[in-house]
Amino acid sequence: MSIFTWLRRHIHPPVSNSPTESQQQGQPTGAATDQLDRSIHIDARVAWFQKQLSGNSDVIIQNFTHSSGTACALLFIKNMIDLETLQKEVLQAALSMDAVDAADFCKQIFDDRRLPVTGMHLAATVSQGLLAILEGHALLLVEGDCRILDLPVTSYPKRAIDEAPNESVIRGPREAFIESLQVNTTLIRRRLKTPDLKLEYMKIGRHTHTDVAIGYIQGVCKPELVQELKRRLSQIDVDGLMGSSYIEEFIEDNPYSPFPQMQYTERPDVVCASLLEGRIVIIVDGTPIVLLAPVTMFMLMQSAEDYYQRFISSTWIRWIRFAFIFISLLLPSTYIAVTTVHPEIIPKRLLVTITSSREVVPFPALIEAFMMELAFEALREAAIRIPKSIGQAVSIIGALIIGTAAVQAGIVSAAMVIIVALTGIASFIIPHYDLGLAFRLLRFPIMILAGMFGLFGIACGLILVYLHLLSLRSFGTPYLTPLTPLSFSDWKDTFIRAPWWLMKKRPSLSSSGTQRQSKNTRRWDHEEEDED
Repeated sequence: MSIFTWLRRHIHPPVSNSPTESQQQGQPTGAATDQLDRSIHIDARVAWFQKQLSGNSDVIIQNFTHSSGTACALLFIKNMIDLETLQKEVLQAALSMDAVDAADFCKQIFDDRRLPVTGMHLAATVSQGLLAILEGHALLLVEGDCRILDLPVTSYPKRAIDEAPNESVIRGPREAFIESLQVNTTLIRRRLKTPDLKLEYMKIGRHTHTDVAIGYIQGVCKPELVQELKRRLSQIDVDGLMGSSYIEEFIEDNPYSPFPQMQYTERPDVVCASLLEGRIVIIVDGTPIVLLAPVTMFMLMQSAEDYYQRFISSTWIRWIRFAFIFISLLLPSTYIAVTTVHPEIIPKRLLVTITSSREVVPFPALIEAFMMELAFEALREAAIRIPKSIGQAVSIIGALIIGTAAVQAGIVSAAMVIIVALTGIASFIIPHYDLGLAFRLLRFPIMILAGMFGLFGIACGLILVYLHLLSLRSFGTPYLTPLTPLSFSDWKDTFIRAPWWLMKKRPSLSSSGTQRQSKNTRRWDHEEEDED
């Protein structure tokens, strides 16, 4: 896809017809456009479109005359339409019509819809016609008729459906979303073959006019959740919307919290599973990332792989994730606290080993930890930003060289290198990147509290984090559900992953509580017991 096609697809000039804005830009006023909407003269309307799209060499105005003597014009952007379809199904079909005069030709075009183009409709105003051109449609204007025929013959390069690069699985499907809204909604409808799946569309962005789709299952998702999401989206008034992350920041409940309050994914199977749980999805054209709401912290600790492995293995892996959350958040702080403030709680032999490794280090443990953590964060960021072909090599070699050289130079201790390395590995285990980033950020203030007050400072930091998590809401849903408020029925898919035949009901946080499966799903098991 060329850069010009991408810009055309995502950035559209505003089509507002307010008198003040139009006069400042030298455009026709609202009264003038109303007059054009009723005009039957093709020259005046073509001239208006030429003026609006002036300076664009890729805008094509194709004039032709029917055998009845009727003048016509096709308007389109050449890099955004299917020229073969336009040639065969529009231009040739229009020229081959057997109309005897202009009135008969207009009747066949606008009333009988004789052109073999699926989805064509009438543009209500010239402003709507202008927006249709910028979206990749073609317009047909006919002399003697004020109507405008909108022909959806859009065609532009798309990325092929490929495996999800950031959410890989072993046993699950390999498909991932791409940057096309139409393809993404098709991937969802392919899996959820129910008329209860509703997809409602809107446009956001004064210049980009980005297509946004809201998806939910009627009868499963709470109606008040859908209404609240529509209300928040309708209040977004921005010049451009280039991705789903824009929407996330506009509509989240607590914008100043480091914790994510919406989940994102690039996997259609995750989206469909969330819809079946009564959640709502937001799909934005131009990005492969789909938003899910509401969300809890425990949902962010789940991975798609959990539901394709056996439930025993999935439960064990979840326990590992929860354990390594605390390691990621507290391991450097605990090391600082016990070596600086509470050395008496360390076993004697371990204390001697730590002391001997730190005797040549000129910095206190807090400064040492800060230097190593910042260096590790810099290496991680560098590995993400540089080309993938050399990113892994640079990160591994950089970590080995810097760690070894720092220990040999006596700047940091070997124990601190081990602590920082384990902390970095622990942060990678968290499935949701933004949740892991939140714990990485909170690690630094807790390290300061540990250096100042020891274990008491760590306890105070944990209490503050817990109180903050208690105050968070995601579209009204408490962030720590089902832990607080307590809901034992939802624990089957929180700390453990129960077998599918035991999860008979949907989660209570967002769904209407409808039954997920029959109560006698394993009736064959009971039949064997009856035979015995």
